[in-house]
Amino acid sequence: MKKQLLAKLENSKNYTLAVANGMPSAHYDFKPTEEVWSFRELMHHIGYGIYWFKATLIEKEEPAWEPPAVTADKNTTIAWLETAFAALENTLKKMASDGEAVIGFFGTLDHITHHRGQATTYLRCKGITPPEYIF
Repeated sequence: MKKQLLAKLENSKNYTLAVANGMPSAHYDFKPTEEVWSFRELMHHIGYGIYWFKATLIEKEEPAWEPPAVTADKNTTIAWLETAFAALENTLKKMASDGEAVIGFFGTLDHITHHRGQATTYLRCKGITPPEYIF
């Protein structure tokens, strides 16, 4: 089962990074409306969400919700995402394949998917065709 979970994670990582790379640096602060996060803030939130959900849902810790300062630009945001995905992969490799941990893993992926979907809409608002989804 762990092999299949790692494959799901790899797919999520690759697609998320493709979406993050799809937005030009000049538009990383784009907001479709004033009430929402910028693209950069949204991508940063995905990274922080990975850490927080990993700790909460998989490792059964009770961390406070204390997001760090938002990354400064496209390059640091992508590096942040890569580091977050690597941390989740390391946890998954050590994780017991019990029901609760697996459900926590899929809860983490669900959060990523939710916000990545928003990010693809941001790309479309800028006239950019999002990368093709690979299932």
